[in-house]
Amino acid sequence: MFSETLKTILDSVDGAIACSVMGFDGIAVETQPRDMPESGVALDLQAAWVEFANLMSQAKNTAETLKTGKVAELSINSEKVITLLRMVNQDYFLVLGLLPTGNYGKARYVLRISAPKVAKDL
Repeated sequence: MFSETLKTILDSVDGAIACSVMGFDGIAVETQPRDMPESGVALDLQAAWVEFANLMSQAKNTAETLKTGKVAELSINSEKVITLLRMVNQDYFLVLGLLPTGNYGKARYVLRISAPKVAKDL
């Protein structure tokens, strides 16, 4: 259902290694991975993203409590992978795994313009 959109995101961003539509329960609706053996990155992104879904949920709840407005995006930058999470609607978000050498700015832009399409398809 979302495979074309996720593939387009991956193809548009240098260094992107996987993209997924996820719910706040940590369950991926659909995931599109990219085989990148040259990257040297052997991570269990799905397991990490389940945990990061919890962080996104906490950020969303904290923003509501503090009345700072809705959370739009969360970025977790680690040594081996950058994880970008972009809200789609109140129940779902996009998550993108990016190599540290990847195009971070373009990744943010592509997720921002892709989120409304995913929301419409949900």
